[in-house]
Amino acid sequence: MKHARLISIVTVIIVAAIYRILPHPANVTPVIAVALFSGAKLSDNWQAIFLPLGIMFVSDVFLGLHNTLAFVYAAIVLTVVIGFYLRKKSSSVVNVFLATVLSTALFYIVTNFGVWWVSDFYTPDLNGLINSYLAGLPFLQKSLMGNLFFSFIIFAGFHLAEIKFPFIQSRSV
Repeated sequence: MKHARLISIVTVIIVAAIYRILPHPANVTPVIAVALFSGAKLSDNWQAIFLPLGIMFVSDVFLGLHNTLAFVYAAIVLTVVIGFYLRKKSSSVVNVFLATVLSTALFYIVTNFGVWWVSDFYTPDLNGLINSYLAGLPFLQKSLMGNLFFSFIIFAGFHLAEIKFPFIQSRSV
């Protein structure tokens, strides 16, 4: 039943990713939750990395490509790597909470650095970098709340599905 588990995980990731292209509150998407879930539940590291990146790219084609995509995608890869930690330890509520907070902070740091680095919005000095981070603070709060919500829904929902449908419990995907 290895394929049933893989199909279940990929379905969860795709359904969550579709939310990104639907109307939603600014900075409230399941992107971080999907990357963490992918890293935690897919045992093939390349699948875990490229599945969320591929879905992000497809949705970015619809939403619009921009010059900070490399930073966004780098932050997603870092989040998947944090998900690898969840795979090795456990996807307990505390671990998922901590991984989500850490991933949100990393996403904020990497992407705001990217905005500062490649845009003309901020001066190319330390003050400009600080201003970029300050300007991003309101978005950080929304992102954290959304990331915690979606991480809880995805991880808890999948855990309940594993209980209800034991054939998807296999540890090797």
